[in-house]
Amino acid sequence: MPGVRALSPSLLQVISGFVEVTGPDEFARLCRSVAILSHLFTRDRGALDAEYMADDALRRGYVAYFLPVNLGKVQALLDELPASDPVPTSPVRVLDIGSGPGTAALAVLDWMRHQPSGLQRPIEVVAVDRTRQALIDAERLWNSYPLMTVAPKARLLPLQTDLERSERVNDLATGGRERYELIVLANTLGELFCTSRDPVERRAKLVHGLLDLLHQSGALMILEPAMRDASRDLHRLRDALLEERACTVYSPCLHERSCPALVKEEDWCHEERPWTPSPLVAAIDQEVGFMKDALKFSYLLLRKDGRTIVQREPTVYRVVSELRIMKGEKRAWLCNETGRPEVGRLDRNRSETNAAVDGWHRGAIVKLDEIVRKDRKGLESTIGRIPASANVEVLRSV
Repeated sequence: MPGVRALSPSLLQVISGFVEVTGPDEFARLCRSVAILSHLFTRDRGALDAEYMADDALRRGYVAYFLPVNLGKVQALLDELPASDPVPTSPVRVLDIGSGPGTAALAVLDWMRHQPSGLQRPIEVVAVDRTRQALIDAERLWNSYPLMTVAPKARLLPLQTDLERSERVNDLATGGRERYELIVLANTLGELFCTSRDPVERRAKLVHGLLDLLHQSGALMILEPAMRDASRDLHRLRDALLEERACTVYSPCLHERSCPALVKEEDWCHEERPWTPSPLVAAIDQEVGFMKDALKFSYLLLRKDGRTIVQREPTVYRVVSELRIMKGEKRAWLCNETGRPEVGRLDRNRSETNAAVDGWHRGAIVKLDEIVRKDRKGLESTIGRIPASANVEVLRSV
């Protein structure tokens, strides 16, 4: 199983210093803001005002509750990326699109600090948002990070622009011809072009332009909420980009074919990673009735160099559901270049070679060399069966 994530003490210090809850009345107002935002993000996205970050109370609720969660998501995906090998003296250049209060900026800064090599390279983050006050908050949070007193080479460059209106991606190419090693769109893309005739086409055009700003060995990270409509739009975006051959998928997909989750209207893919919420998030959960004990999201990690999270083979699958424990068997949905099969292992067929099935979980990458697709009468079965003779291995827990 994947390890349980938690924010670093440095990030907790930054967030608590910004929010500063001084009493029960102020905590109650904070909870109301979180409840309003949650409703807008999940149940009434059509009413989501593009300028919600301009509201002081909502922005404060966002920093207290949603920023910690999104920091955890970005850092979980940073852990998936391969180690880059750029010029050691060159700065790490990051582009945070729809940054709000600097989600990706803080996540990358803190993540780099806690790598074995530490913060040896300079870091430069261009934070792009349409709301001026959100960028002011991003600067405040960035400058309050404990490392700032000893890391003058860490720079945040706020840039106020509305990409939905201008779509002038080239304006983001600050620093001359230098490309970005990482471009992040965290809970941003699905809020753009919502009233367009074809939102997915417009988003694909934007992402295509951003890929032109990406270093050849860099990564473009897209995070979206773990909701069916948002996730299926992300699947459609993926297919559009791959059809144009604009990039390849590093993760989560293990193939470049059309997304099999789009075949049936009710299907969609998302991730769920264990997480320990901050004390403030836990307190808000208890008051409002939420439960943020896991990081749930849909995502794409895109690259231009063709690298993939594992070597792709017809016997290597991503687990795209929970392991369902049923009477007499265990089942899960898998995905790779062969499709999106449902497979199960009967308890009576458990063996030493296939025992790894017991450790399957959503997001795991597994190797399975044998699936029986016919029932006892020799007819094609809708469920693939894992026989006792199969060899099963978990290649990556996430």
